[in-house]
Amino acid sequence: MSLDLTDVTLTYPDGGTRLTALDRVGLRVPKGGLVAVVGPSGSGKSSLLAVAATLIAPDAGTVTIDGVSTAGLGRGELAELRRHKIGIVFQQPNLLASLTAVEQLQVMARIDGRKPRTARDRARELLAAVGLAEQADRRPHQLSGGQRQRVNIARALMNDPTVLLVDEPTSALDHERGAAVIDLITRLTHQRATATVLVTHDRAHLAAADRVVEIHDGRLHPRPSTP
Repeated sequence: MSLDLTDVTLTYPDGGTRLTALDRVGLRVPKGGLVAVVGPSGSGKSSLLAVAATLIAPDAGTVTIDGVSTAGLGRGELAELRRHKIGIVFQQPNLLASLTAVEQLQVMARIDGRKPRTARDRARELLAAVGLAEQADRRPHQLSGGQRQRVNIARALMNDPTVLLVDEPTSALDHERGAAVIDLITRLTHQRATATVLVTHDRAHLAAADRVVEIHDGRLHPRPSTP
């Protein structure tokens, strides 16, 4: 398994008590698999992504990324793990206004210490993979909302992660552009063999997932299959 959460519990302080955000959560995602997570606001979706991304350490349980347990790792080691193993597609693209599409991706490679020529070639290859070869030298204001989200996805793949975490990628898009983004995430998951977790409110796109789970009050439940 590329992503394995076992009996993960996460709590937050709430006055004189603690609020349980995740309650003994177990989630396993293989390479090339896409698991969709649905649930109402406040159900624990964001906490689940944060723990899977190693941004928050759980109170109990284990998180394993591509065979590496995060238990006992220091901040530097966790940052290194995220840099090489985890790609995050944020709800909003948050692109830098002054940079072209290809430069948005190159920034990620520079953080990782790659040579400029290698980074540029990799960035252009990924932009072509998401259908933006002709827009590589355009800045965010010259791109549509769907195109900006495609840059966001390509950027998350820049360092060839084994785990891809996607947070509400269609929230700011209409149905047609949203469907195109979900199709793209599905295709890239299979082509690049990432273990992908897709958090979404939009149940119209769930058919693209290999498996769907629902989260309520911090607990995961398999979604009943429909006939």
